[in-house]
Amino acid sequence: MSQFHVLRIGHRPERDKRITTHVALTSRAFGASRMYLSKPDSRVVTTINEVVAKFGGDFEIEPLTNPRKFAKNWKGQIVHLTMFGLPLEDFEDKLRAEEPPILFIVGAEKVPPWTFEYADYNISIGNQPHSEVSALAITLSRLNENYRTQKFGGPLQVIPSIDHRKMIDTSR
Repeated sequence: MSQFHVLRIGHRPERDKRITTHVALTSRAFGASRMYLSKPDSRVVTTINEVVAKFGGDFEIEPLTNPRKFAKNWKGQIVHLTMFGLPLEDFEDKLRAEEPPILFIVGAEKVPPWTFEYADYNISIGNQPHSEVSALAITLSRLNENYRTQKFGGPLQVIPSIDHRKMIDTSR
């Protein structure tokens, strides 16, 4: 099981379905094993479960009713990704050395103060407004150097190509 988990807080089901789905897809692709969703949204859960069924992996998405309590009780390090944090570059080696699991918190709307308080690290990839998807992708890619060589084992596999889309279906 991966050492990385992601807590998505502030999800607004009618407004954030697509971006929250992208947070989950990014989490999975870059090596996280689970994403916790602060507000239940069956559409996001269904979409991600379909991706896992087709492309493989052990990624799970779990709705929460109380993200604050969940974060407070987390047994491991908490990294809050925020444009108000300190530079990721200053903490990369330290984060790589941390004992797993590590919980990454990304917000959808303005995050509550407890997010900063509970975090062991408030980290930024830059101090300008940016997407939580980009912050998560950059951070996980730097901490999980093997993300490109992960084996997901799903029936659909993408074959890298310079000029066209190519996939094979191993279930046939």
